[in-house]
Order: sequence, then C-alpha cells, then structure tokens
Amino acid sequence: MNTRTEKNKEIQTKLEAEKKRSNIKKAVKFFIKFTLCLIIIFFSFFFYTKYYSTTGLIVKEQRIKNSKIPTSFQGVKIIQFSDLYYNQTISYKEVKKIVKMINLRKPDLVIFTGNLIDPSYNITTKEKEKLITELKKITSTIGKYAVDGQTDNDSFVTILTQSDFTILNNSYDLLYNEDNNPILLVGLSSLIQKKRDVDKAFNYFQAETHNSNIYTIAIMSETDGLDEILNSYNNDLVLAGNSLNGQIRIPPFQGLITKKGSKKYKNPYYKVGDSKIYISSGIGSPDIGFRFFVRPSINFFRLSN
Repeated sequence: MNTRTEKNKEIQTKLEAEKKRSNIKKAVKFFIKFTLCLIIIFFSFFFYTKYYSTTGLIVKEQRIKNSKIPTSFQGVKIIQFSDLYYNQTISYKEVKKIVKMINLRKPDLVIFTGNLIDPSYNITTKEKEKLITELKKITSTIGKYAVDGQTDNDSFVTILTQSDFTILNNSYDLLYNEDNNPILLVGLSSLIQKKRDVDKAFNYFQAETHNSNIYTIAIMSETDGLDEILNSYNNDLVLAGNSLNGQIRIPPFQGLITKKGSKKYKNPYYKVGDSKIYISSGIGSPDIGFRFFVRPSINFFRLSN
C-alpha cells in the first residue's frame, strides 16, 4: 500500500510532467507563430520592394528661381528622366506610359541623363524600332537632349538620335525661346566609360564673345568629380542620374546602395554655393531588381526669374 507521501509524490510528478508538456506546446506554438510572422514579413517586404516600389511612376515637381533666367524663359517647363534600364523592370508597355506622362505636362525642354538599356539585355533590331517609335512621340517646344551613362553604347546613340534627341556628350548648346537671350545647356559624357572631357564640354566659356553671366544648366549621369567642375565653371543648375538615390532608403539612413560614379552625391537634392543639384531617382531598377522607399520618378521643373 502506497503511503500518503508516495501518493503526493506521484501526483506532483504528474503535475510537473503536464506542466512540462504545456510549456513545450507553448514554445512550439510561439515558434510556429514567430516563423509565420517572419515569412509574412519577408514576402511582404519582397512584394513591396520587387513589385510595388518598382512601379507607380511619380512626378517630382520643383520651381527653379534665379534672376539670371531670361524673361523669355519665365515659366519654361523642363522634364528630366533617367536610368530606364529597359528590360530589367521596365517593359515596352511601361515606356508607352512614361511617354504619355511626359507629354501630359507639355514640356518645353526634355532631358535624358543616361542608362537607357539594361546591360544584360541584348536588344534586337525590332525592339530598337519599337523604342524609337515611342520615344519619338515625346514632344517639346525647345528641344530634346541626352547624355550617356555607364551602360550606354551604340544602341543608345542609334535609338535616341532617331528619336530626335540631340546627344550632348562633352558639348553644349545655346537654347533660345522667343527672343535673342539664350540659356546654356552643357552635357558631360560618362565618367565611368572614361569619355568625360570637362574643358571640351564647357568650351563656350573659352570663346571671346561668351557671356559670363549666362544661366547655365549642366546635365550628366555620374556625379563623381562634380566638385572640381563647380570650382572651375559656372553651373546654376545640375541635373544628374545614375545613383537612383541609393535605391534602398531606411530612415534615418539614406541611400544604402552606392553606385559606381556616384559616391558622394546620391540624394535627390543638394545646394553647393550658388549651384542647385537635382539627382533623379531613375525609372528602372537594375542589379538587385528592387527598391525600398525610393519610388521611380521623373523630375519636372519650372523656371522662374
């Protein structure tokens, strides 16, 4: 016959075993819930960065004020788009939408700042013709201009030239609008491709008849070396691309992915001395194929004196 002590010990052992089983069940449930939460967070993050953040093109609008802007350029509208990386996350269907968005704003000046086609894509002649057909539909009253980026090659030249873009690689153009007071547009070729020639691009300022007070816009893809350019030549407005504003931005940190050629300047806006610098977040999503808190965009500027 079991004594009371033995019975109590047996009951205590059963209670401890039940408690142990209960704790194991709780731990298993917690682990399952925790794992499910991680899976949901991962797939939510993946869906957001891969499919939501890389679509839904937005327009960033800014008014550019400067007393040097001629009266004839008062209210002139500039569209800058950049880093298309065609066939990475941007298809022909998206290109058609982009063209419509640009034309909807009736720009006077359209600027493309490099990286037209994804470097891993061997574009066909038929695709080139389709792109030319669409990009040719972009309308402007003053002109359409472009500079090359690090991924651009002969296809870039063919497509944009036949789409009525003037390629300003290390060259400049005097832009007129209704009277004889121009502004200066300077284009710098790709630094990464070792094509950039700053002095050649700013050759206007070497001419004896140059206007040292002319309002100057510089366009480029990569911004490395920009400090030296600003120290040597007047630049009132700089429009650049390539950096994609870091592609991943997690507050309080800024762009986490640094692109070759855009080590220092990668945020959307800087002011250096009297120069205003706007860097496009681009349209395509190269390399990793996703974005986080950096939506694809085009820049829309209105000039004002």
